[in-house]
Amino acid sequence: MGYSDHRRFPDFTYISRSGAYDTNIDCVIISHFHLDHCGALPHFTEICGYSGPIYMTYPTKAICPILLEDMRKVAVERKGETNFFTSDDIRNCMKKVIPIDLHQTVKVDEELEIKAYYAGHVLGAAMFQVKVGNKSVVYTGDYNMTPDRHLGAAWIDRCRPDLLITETTYATTVRGSKRARERDFLKKVHDCVRDGGKVLIPVFALGRAQELCILLEAYWERMDDLRGKVPVYFSAGLTERAIAYYKLFINWTNEKIRTTFVDRNMFDFKYIDTFQTHFVDEPGPMVVFASPGMLHAGTSLQVFKKWCHDPKNMVILPGYCVAGTVGAKVLAGEKQIQIDAHTRVNVNLQVKNLSFSAHADAKGIMQLIKMCEPKNVMLVHGEKSKMKVLKRRLESEMGVRTFDPANGEAIWCGGGQDMEKTTDGLVSGQVLRTSWNTVRESLLRWNESGEPHGPSKASREAIGNSPFVGTVLQMPAQPLHILPPPKGLSDASHRLSYTLKKYVNPFGDMLGDDNSEDIFRSASQNRILSQLSATLKEYLPGAQVRYLARPSKPTGAFESDVILVHMDDDGSILDRHVSLRMAAEPQSAILVGWCDGADDVAGRVVAVLNCVVK
Repeated sequence: MGYSDHRRFPDFTYISRSGAYDTNIDCVIISHFHLDHCGALPHFTEICGYSGPIYMTYPTKAICPILLEDMRKVAVERKGETNFFTSDDIRNCMKKVIPIDLHQTVKVDEELEIKAYYAGHVLGAAMFQVKVGNKSVVYTGDYNMTPDRHLGAAWIDRCRPDLLITETTYATTVRGSKRARERDFLKKVHDCVRDGGKVLIPVFALGRAQELCILLEAYWERMDDLRGKVPVYFSAGLTERAIAYYKLFINWTNEKIRTTFVDRNMFDFKYIDTFQTHFVDEPGPMVVFASPGMLHAGTSLQVFKKWCHDPKNMVILPGYCVAGTVGAKVLAGEKQIQIDAHTRVNVNLQVKNLSFSAHADAKGIMQLIKMCEPKNVMLVHGEKSKMKVLKRRLESEMGVRTFDPANGEAIWCGGGQDMEKTTDGLVSGQVLRTSWNTVRESLLRWNESGEPHGPSKASREAIGNSPFVGTVLQMPAQPLHILPPPKGLSDASHRLSYTLKKYVNPFGDMLGDDNSEDIFRSASQNRILSQLSATLKEYLPGAQVRYLARPSKPTGAFESDVILVHMDDDGSILDRHVSLRMAAEPQSAILVGWCDGADDVAGRVVAVLNCVVK
């Protein structure tokens, strides 16, 4: 948020460097209509070229294009940004969307199925369970475990997924009584307008806007000194249309609104009117709900610039503000704020921060984890330091293995079983299929570019026609193990019964400085390493293959292994590597491990091994 260059959208090269997105992913799931979750969708489909299925709920599909079009207008028509998606792109993108109902199970293909659960948060928000065979992942998107005045609480059954990916916006916050916060909010508004001040409440168009409008509407109805005397407005356009959609999808709201809908629709406000631009300069007290909620653009920022000089006025920020936005600077207590290159304002108005966020707090996150009982948890959508605190708490109090990866970081959370006792710890080699596809994409690029040092036609066909059939095994405190299937076995998903016994000290004696070639004691090892080295040089021009002359005692650590592969796309050498160890007969056991950031290189090495290990 806040970028005007290529960083405004995610870096989709993490999915595919060549743009072959349809090959590498089976579908796209949109959890809800907030722009930090759907704002790049038209860019991904119409500019990047993804043409596969997109799933979201019916309310999300209805509301998404409204917010996307508003985002486009602000970026292109107000800020003059270029290289942005168009209105036609939005319409064409939405044609690809397949709507889904709550608790509906959808078969994406023969292996993949998805199911939506109620998430609270905003109208139409959903958590998704994704299943392939007997493995499953639950992605929460944004959710709220506390019911409010217009939506219910998130709910999911005890599905026991292998991995729960949960948002952590409020990873360390435990909010107090909701009723106490409402009373505090109403008192602050009342005190300000009674003294002749104006109150600005920045909100996002859907969610908090409706929640606080319902609250203020009921309060105005009770207060004789406010009703008919102090106007309350919400910004025109977005919020107005949003309320129309709340009426249309009334079945997504909470029980009270649904049961009273016939007698009175709570979204038909008596005391809240549509805001007009010229109202901002009118004298006297008033209350204005304006979007967006972080004061980074739009009506809320325009009103703030007009009112921020007067100490009688007040801004109430009811939710989280991203660092760098005007809202975050206001909350930090800055008295002079640079709005843009031409505008600097003095901040003298009263600043209040009352959390009416529709995100789960720390207590709610733990409640959802207890509800679905996942085997592993991944923390996303939060602040790094606070996620680390929550991670320690989940592991110590709930005993669940927890990950908090950085953006772009790959993790492995499978296996973890004693292979001496069970054969149910192997995971299909499909977990590295994306990297294998990357190899094929690289070949395609070299082929099209016509570079003189590209791979030969025969080599290209050999790699391109080789299926990825490795099997990946994870053991506690061990590198990943890549196991080729037994001779004659072609089913990549077949469960193999290898045990750790096959990985015990395959090398024996330590060697002198000048005897590196003697490390490899069998003809099979020499043949495979020779082919691997030659293939890597051909297909990965930036790679360096280095044989260690004096490995330390083989313990499974990367520095004790016998082949290191360094690679970067521009040919430079980075401190990231893939390490390889082989038993005397490599067909019995090959161990491949890699450091953080080298997972793509590892996938390429494994792809080559699958071609040369026979």
